[in-house]
Amino acid sequence: TVSFLFFFFFFLEEACEMYCRAANMFKMAKNWSAAGSAFCKAARLHMQMQNKHDCATSFIDAGNAYKKSDPNEAIKCLNAAVDIYTDMGRFTIAAKHHISIAEIYESELVDIEKAIAHYEQAADYYKGEESNSSANKCLLKVGAYCAQLEQYQKAIEIYEQVGATTMDNPLLKYSAKEYFFKASLCHFIVDELNAKIAVEKYEEMFPAFSDSRECKLLKKLLEAHEEQNSEAFTEAVKEFDSISRLDQWHTTLLLRIKKTIQGDEGDLK
Repeated sequence: TVSFLFFFFFFLEEACEMYCRAANMFKMAKNWSAAGSAFCKAARLHMQMQNKHDCATSFIDAGNAYKKSDPNEAIKCLNAAVDIYTDMGRFTIAAKHHISIAEIYESELVDIEKAIAHYEQAADYYKGEESNSSANKCLLKVGAYCAQLEQYQKAIEIYEQVGATTMDNPLLKYSAKEYFFKASLCHFIVDELNAKIAVEKYEEMFPAFSDSRECKLLKKLLEAHEEQNSEAFTEAVKEFDSISRLDQWHTTLLLRIKKTIQGDEGDLK
C-alpha cells in the first residue's frame, strides 16, 4: 500500500509538471484558453495531493491566462484561489485577488454591482489585517460607484469615514478635503439643506477644509442654488475648473445638482 501511494503521488506530481509545461507553451503561443485549461488541471491535481498553496497558485495562473480570452472563466479560477487563501488565513493575498475580480467586472463584464461587492470584500479583509490605506483605496472605489448609481447615502458614509481616518495623518490629510468635497456633493444632490449642514460639520471636524478651494466652491454653489441662479452656478464651476480640472465623476454630480435648478438647460457651459 505504501509503495502504491508513493507511485500514485509520484504520478500526480509528474502529471502536474506536464500540465504546467503545456500551459506555459500555450502561453507562448498566445493560446490563452488552452493555457487556462491546463493550469486548471494542474490546480486540481495539486488539490488531490493536498498542496493548497500550489493549487491556489495554479488557479491564479489559470485566471491570468483566461483574463485574455474568457473573463467568466477567469473569475471562476480567481474565486477558487480566493477560497483556498481564506481557508489558509491568508487574507491579504485573498483581498488582492478580490480586487483582480472586481477589475474584470469593471472593465470586461461591466457589472458594477458585482465589482462593488468584491471591492467591499477586499476592504474588509484589508481592515482585518490592519492594512488601512489598502482598505481605503477599495472603499473609495465603492464610494465613487455608489454615487454614480445614485446610492448617495452609502457614498456619503464611505467618504466621511475615509476623510475622518485621513485628516489626522500628516501624509494623507491633504486628501481629506477631497473626500469631504465628494461627500458634500452627494449630500447636495439629496437635499440642499443637508449639504449646508454637512459643509459646516466638515469645517468643524477639519478646519483646513474651510480654507480650501473646494469648500469655497461649495458655498458659492449653495448660494447660487438657493437663489435658483443657474448662471452663477455655472460660473462658479468654470472658475474652479480653470485652476483645478474637474474629472468626469465631479462633472456628472455637478450636472445632477444643476438640473435641480428650475428652468436649467442641464449643462455646465
